[in-house]
Amino acid sequence: MQAPAPQPSHRLIPSRFPPIGLFDTVATTADAEAVMELAGWTNDRLVRQRLARLPQHEWVFGRANSSIVMAAFLHAAPGGSRFNGPELGAWYAAAALVTAIAEVGHHLRREALARGTETLQRTFRSYTARLAGSYRDIRGSEPELHASDSYAAGQAFGEGLRAAGEDGVLYDSVRHRGGSNVCAYRPSQVLDVAQAEHLEVTVSAQEKRIEARRLGA
Repeated sequence: MQAPAPQPSHRLIPSRFPPIGLFDTVATTADAEAVMELAGWTNDRLVRQRLARLPQHEWVFGRANSSIVMAAFLHAAPGGSRFNGPELGAWYAAAALVTAIAEVGHHLRREALARGTETLQRTFRSYTARLAGSYRDIRGSEPELHASDSYAAGQAFGEGLRAAGEDGVLYDSVRHRGGSNVCAYRPSQVLDVAQAEHLEVTVSAQEKRIEARRLGA
């Protein structure tokens, strides 16, 4: 079944990654290539490989927060994420801000456990976006694709959808009961990206409580 993405969707990005707007004002693909070289993005072998896998007509530039969108696809996690492998990233977002907080809180707690710290705190920038297209809706079904401890089935499924030209996946949040998320495969369909509030998220390694505090401007 296909369905539209939630509007707006919400994404959190750690504030340690600055919102560099190099792509926001360039006008051509050649300019975008020059900007990536200037920023040092293409000095990273993995980024160059990912860029080669992303069709040029999907490159996003010349509009607000283009760099944020491109970074989601070119700076993928080493092991991939739920519905993408490490070869090319995707734009992940939640239908509600509280769900986005639960998602980043889960990964922050895993980091706290790995570091052996009792608590961990990080500041995030929140973004809203309008996602165009039609998404494969697996909410309420496909339990193997919602596994809490393995992305293997989800990555194979998602990359199959991407190879077939589909726009992405709508799925249940594994970290926030009742919440839903979206994984978008086409940068050109991530529209009207706007920075919203800053949040300070704190987790405990031993408890499942997540504390989120809005920060002043």
